[in-house]
Formats: sequence, C-alpha cells, structure tokens
Amino acid sequence: MNVPGYRIRYQTVEIGNLDIHLRTLRDLNQYSDESGMAARSDIPPASWPLFGVVWASSQVLANYMLEFDIERLRILEVGCGIGLTSLMLSHRQADITATDRHPEVAGFLEINTRLNGLETIPYHQCDWKDQNDHMGQFDLILGSDLVYEPGHAELLSAFIDHHARARSEVVTVGPGRREQSRFNQCMTDLGYRHWYESPEDTSYLEAPFRGRIQHYSRT
Repeated sequence: MNVPGYRIRYQTVEIGNLDIHLRTLRDLNQYSDESGMAARSDIPPASWPLFGVVWASSQVLANYMLEFDIERLRILEVGCGIGLTSLMLSHRQADITATDRHPEVAGFLEINTRLNGLETIPYHQCDWKDQNDHMGQFDLILGSDLVYEPGHAELLSAFIDHHARARSEVVTVGPGRREQSRFNQCMTDLGYRHWYESPEDTSYLEAPFRGRIQHYSRT
C-alpha cells in the first residue's frame, strides 16, 4: 500500500508478549516533499526517511522499558520516530508524551496508535533548540539513537535538562556512536549521575547489538 510520495509497509514487532503493529516506510530510500515540508524543516534529504523505520536501538529501548517501574511517572520520549517505545508504554497505560522534530511523525504516530487500538498519545513536534515550556517537566525521559551529528550532545542535554524534574531519570539507548561520550560529559556537567549497562538479551534482533543502555539520574 502506498501513501502520497512514499512506499510503505505494515509490520508487527514483538515486545515480550505484546504485538506492536506499525505502518512504516518501506526502506530508507523514501523521500517526498510535495508540500514543501522538507525545505521548511531544515532536514537534509539523506536524513529525511530516518524517522520512518524501526531501528535496533528503539527495539532495545522498548524491550527494556517493558518491565520498567512506571507507576506515577510522567514520561517523555524524545525523538520518538515511528513511536515504538511510546506505543508499547501506551499499552502499559503509562503517562507518555512523544516528541520529534520531523513533520511526518505526527501522521504516522496517529495511524499506528489506531492500528494498536490505543488512545491518542500526546505529541509535540519540536526542535531541541526550542524551549517548549508548554510541555512541562517529566520524571522519566527516554530516547534511542539520538546523538549522531556534531552539536547534538549539547542541544539534547540542554533540552532534556529543561524538561527534567528536580528528581528525574533519563534512559537512552545507542549503538555507540562517536558523539555519545560528549553527551555523557554534557549530562555529567549538568549534575546527572551516569552509568550504563549492556542489554541482557537481544535475540529478537536480526544482528548482534554492541550498543549500551545509558542511565542518567538526578535527585
């Protein structure tokens, strides 16, 4: 099935005993700018389709959060992309808000929410440069494969710090990109304690995962 400008696919991702149904881009060769959104968003064509596929880091994050204690937590997913973790947490009836800068994310998230029979997930399209004070602050902030370009570490750490409550935790997953160490330092400089772990089981992935689950906390 196609949508204007894109070839898409439907797939089901298993997260524990949950089946998450997704409409995604067929591959990373999809690009469309019929309405001029790409030009206005300042997202280069090569990066345009990155939001629309399921990445290994997002699967690791979703699986990790499946058993995470979310009771009474207000949760924010940063750079949610296709929304796998937000959809899984919505299945768990979490207080989850999703954000991304990509103008196509909202439409895909709305459809994927309906595919899974879930209530609407609060969503904000925003850039890490924005303050977005209307979103408020959160107890737990999540994200996967977020820092992959120079300058991302500084922008993301400032954005997270602006939206993190005085007592808060941040959990990110990444494949070990060069910018990760810079982000770790930025978070430490902001007063967060940092530690990491390797996922215990990634047998659900098609290839070995050499990345880590990063934790940052502030009390």
